[in-house]
Amino acid sequence: MIAPARRWEELVAAFEWRVPEEFNFGALIDAWATDRSRLALHWEDESGRSERWTFWDVREASNRAMNALGALGVGRGDALLVMLPRVPAWHVAMIAGLKLGALVIPCTATLRAKDIAYRLRHSGARAVITSAEQADEVRRAGVDVAVKIAVGGAPAGWHDWHGLLERAATSGVPARTRSDEPALCFYTSGTTGNPKAVLHTHAYTFTQRWTGEYWLDLRRTDLHWTTSDTGWAKAAYGVLFGPWMNGVPTLMYHGRFDPERQLDLLERYEVSTFCAPPTEYRLLVKQDLARRRLSRLRHCTGAGEPLNPEVIHAWHDALGLMIHDGYGQTESIILAANLPALPIRPGSMGKPFPGHDLRVIGEDGGEVSVDEVGDLALRGHPPSLFREYWKSPQETAASWRGEWYLTGDRARRDQDGYLWFVGRADDVIISAGYRIGPFEVESALLEHPAVVESAVVASPDPVRGEIVKAFVVLARGRTAGEALVHELQEHVKRVTAPYKYPREIEFVDGLPKTVSGKIRRVELRERERRAKTARAD
Repeated sequence: MIAPARRWEELVAAFEWRVPEEFNFGALIDAWATDRSRLALHWEDESGRSERWTFWDVREASNRAMNALGALGVGRGDALLVMLPRVPAWHVAMIAGLKLGALVIPCTATLRAKDIAYRLRHSGARAVITSAEQADEVRRAGVDVAVKIAVGGAPAGWHDWHGLLERAATSGVPARTRSDEPALCFYTSGTTGNPKAVLHTHAYTFTQRWTGEYWLDLRRTDLHWTTSDTGWAKAAYGVLFGPWMNGVPTLMYHGRFDPERQLDLLERYEVSTFCAPPTEYRLLVKQDLARRRLSRLRHCTGAGEPLNPEVIHAWHDALGLMIHDGYGQTESIILAANLPALPIRPGSMGKPFPGHDLRVIGEDGGEVSVDEVGDLALRGHPPSLFREYWKSPQETAASWRGEWYLTGDRARRDQDGYLWFVGRADDVIISAGYRIGPFEVESALLEHPAVVESAVVASPDPVRGEIVKAFVVLARGRTAGEALVHELQEHVKRVTAPYKYPREIEFVDGLPKTVSGKIRRVELRERERRAKTARAD
């Protein structure tokens, strides 16, 4: 835990990477299990079923799974694809794979056959663990896998997860894995082209201890809840490695997002630290937060996309808590954050996370001036950064500019060192020579009471090259029309620089998103390009 008086500057100055030469996350779980009563997990699903797991329970189950997988021929270095929803078996399978020294590949449980086939072929997976419901999708993928295990009932040709664990021994010792040895591979959401395979080492799992300690602000007495899907890197820091590196129990909910249900869970389980994506916070602040008893909730974080300042203010007005926004990638742990030791500037991603020389640079690799937009980049190769894009040396090389790893995002730095997200490099709109970041326009729109959510993209224009176009989801009871278009345009002109206002606004029922919840601006941008081309023809 960070002492409240410890300033960000002192934290950064004193920080040093202390990663052991050998590390296996499963061995740490076994260490926590020496206290048989130590709570690890509260789990509940949509129907109200619930389970309570101690670290001892996790140790016993993961040892059984490790032994069962080993008996089926899964060994050190083998690719193990884990495609499970938010259920305790996900934790057990992940830890069992790491204990074996296998290369664990977490995937979201909603993948279709085409997505599964690509991952199985690219990784050469020896084994797959998935739900009984998803087993048929694996069959349709048409890729031969040596070991197929289903949770919740086994179809023909599959092993039954629960049966395997019942027959396996609980004894065993995790593999002595080197910290620089491959441990995990995340496939990116693939907004353009095939997904990239982001390869991480065991050191990455160790470095999540600082995510939990410094940003999530975890303490021994906390119950932490990160709402992420299990297939994404956000689950690595918030659902598994961040909390359990620090021995802190977590809540997991398996069900569809509903803001009232989420508030009910926060209240009923007395969650003390909470992390959710901006999409969820935007809907939560629309609820009557004042009637909720959330006295145990003390620290809130947000990640996945930049969090709009107005949402941060609304959350604070209702609960007296600031949301500490953070910035990270599938390729890394948190790279920049609003730490508890740092005064928050709503809308900013905060300052570089300890151990990371994160700067805004230009084409020549030099740092740009204050408030100038440039490429957000990380110097060097700390243990928190991915090892490579697996089996793709060209993509790996393209992500570097000299000594700088390029995040692919555009940002600016203010005079006090705070970093401000502008947009993905390909999201930035260039209109009549002006460079406009979509996020600031979206934030301005969100301040209007008629707007629930928006996405801003470039739309081709014969005069300006590109114009700002907004796709807007309206609040219930609001009526779309030219009058509201004009009202929103004038509102944006008042809130931000007039040249940034959306010259076109289209009202939609929903926005396209990746399964991890990020808005697919690339899809909207391509749609605009096709529509304008068709009209021109």
